[in-house]
Amino acid sequence: MIATWRAPSLGGKSAEELLVSFDRGRARRVLVLPALFDEANKLRHFTVQVMRALDELGLDSFLPDLPGCNESLVPLEDQTLEGWKEAAAFAAESFSATEILTIRAGALFAPDAIPTWQYAPQTGAKLLRAMIRARIIAAREAGRSETQEQLLEAGRDKGLTLAGWPIGAAMLRELEAAVPGNSENQAIIAQAQVGGAGLWLRAEPSHDQAQAEALAQIIAANKRSTP
Repeated sequence: MIATWRAPSLGGKSAEELLVSFDRGRARRVLVLPALFDEANKLRHFTVQVMRALDELGLDSFLPDLPGCNESLVPLEDQTLEGWKEAAAFAAESFSATEILTIRAGALFAPDAIPTWQYAPQTGAKLLRAMIRARIIAAREAGRSETQEQLLEAGRDKGLTLAGWPIGAAMLRELEAAVPGNSENQAIIAQAQVGGAGLWLRAEPSHDQAQAEALAQIIAANKRSTP
């Protein structure tokens, strides 16, 4: 089901954002925090199919757009990881989430207090390096010379556009130091448990239904929510 939700935004305001959900009022309710930027595009179909598989296994799930993402009218360059973490916590409360599934860099802004599945989590520094590498290659093909050090120095002060994504200076500085949570509330699901290579490694958006079903089955079989 596609609907909307009111997400907390800058200056104490709220913004209407899209929401994909499978909500039948069941006991286990999973908030899904997706991959970021280019990986979000590559994993969009996969993410929704994981939710469909969870639905078939008896779990509700919720995938809210965060401010600045997808169809949001809020500028991405104004967003921060801390702001997204607050929005995720608000979403968890709004949807009565019993647990969270993060996908890739979604682990960087998951609320700490809620039991969380981290699927193939990555650090903010690794995410930045991959996006900067792609920009450097594109610049070289266009006859320009850029280095990682130059781009980071400029980005820390004025922000940086990477793969078409305008990342503000505050978020870039956060990403450099951001790591997934590692408390007892978090459990990592490695790609090897799901099988095959990660879909984010493919050049174009793709899908693997077997991987989606495997991930959903791991979550359904291992309850992490509070009884």
